[in-house]
Amino acid sequence: MAEEPAKREPQGQPALRTLAMPGDANPNGDIFGGWVLSQMDLAGGVSAGIRAQGRVATVAIDAMRFHQPVGIGDLVSCYTRITRIGTTSITIHIETWARRHRHGEAVLVTEGTFVFVAIDENGRPRPVPAES
Repeated sequence: MAEEPAKREPQGQPALRTLAMPGDANPNGDIFGGWVLSQMDLAGGVSAGIRAQGRVATVAIDAMRFHQPVGIGDLVSCYTRITRIGTTSITIHIETWARRHRHGEAVLVTEGTFVFVAIDENGRPRPVPAES
């Protein structure tokens, strides 16, 4: 398991909050990494879609780090921060924090860098609009 990162506050804007349920866990009570990854992808897609003013698709996960496990009953929150905007792409750093058993300490459990591409109604890349 990775070393615990230094205590700090979440970086970015809140994009998703959900509860880790028993159906998302392995027999030891730890939430599957794939479930956490899917929550991060949803959060990033929300932020990228707002910035792109429309449909987006995930094209890459450039980096991913699991710091601590997520347990059943943890309140999971994803925070997003846009780090780069290309012609058609948006790169977003996503942090996942878990509030232990819904009311305990909030800890950084996972972080990663996701890349989304803005797409048109036919699923083809389109330019990301300039900020208004």
